[in-house]
Amino acid sequence: MRSLLFVPADSERKLARAPQSGADALILDLEDSVVPANRPSARRQARDFLGTTGSVEFRRYVRINPLSSGVALDDLAAIVPGKPDGILLPKCVPDDLRTLDHYLSALEAASALPPGNIRVIAIATETPAAMFALGGYGGVSSRLEAITWGAEDLAACIGGNNRRVEGIYDDVYRLARSLCLLGAAAAEVVPIDTICTDFKDESGLAAECAAARRSGFTAKMAIHPAQIPVINEAFAVSDEELAWARRIVQAFAGNPDTGTIAIDGRMVDKPHLTLARRLLGLGAG
Repeated sequence: MRSLLFVPADSERKLARAPQSGADALILDLEDSVVPANRPSARRQARDFLGTTGSVEFRRYVRINPLSSGVALDDLAAIVPGKPDGILLPKCVPDDLRTLDHYLSALEAASALPPGNIRVIAIATETPAAMFALGGYGGVSSRLEAITWGAEDLAACIGGNNRRVEGIYDDVYRLARSLCLLGAAAAEVVPIDTICTDFKDESGLAAECAAARRSGFTAKMAIHPAQIPVINEAFAVSDEELAWARRIVQAFAGNPDTGTIAIDGRMVDKPHLTLARRLLGLGAG
């Protein structure tokens, strides 16, 4: 999964066009892009969309409202019968993930759905308190499959601007990005990079994607379909990378008692093997 596209669930037009975007996953949004008056219709449209896209090549997530909002249970009750692939949980801390797990278990049982099938992606940096809890997601719920971060809500909580004059993230938000990456690694889940808000800046998006992938992120969220081709290309595993990974795995398979091996004139060790296995979809080993 390389790209995840936000789609306002109260927009029939955008919901109809989203499957043609090329995104690996769609996030039906019930939170920031939907005003309170439109929530009932957004829930209905999200449920209808889930009901008509049960066997598709893209994954289907729903961003619910925060658990602290008082309306998250209404969101869940409306959309769980539609069998979403996952829930995007905003403004959360690890205890919220635990609570959501209990809610989903009860709603899956009520809808006669297989237990535990609905996964969770946590947006884990949107409040100051959440920043101090990013090391606490490991072992909380087997539903957790990824952690992502956001700068906009965090900036609103702090009362500042998340970008410097020259356009790069300020230090607090760079810290949020780094802690997201480390928190995902500690929890052994996928790290997903945040959105690029300027959907017309293709070169800026490409630079963000390249930096995110170098750091260790494996996917990126998008707010506009025009961003999807850039994101998919940036996070695709190239033939050269796959060939390198296969050589690493084969070399260590042939030398199971060796910690370091020379390949192509370079010394590689177990961390390289871990990366190679991940590129090949074999897990860390």
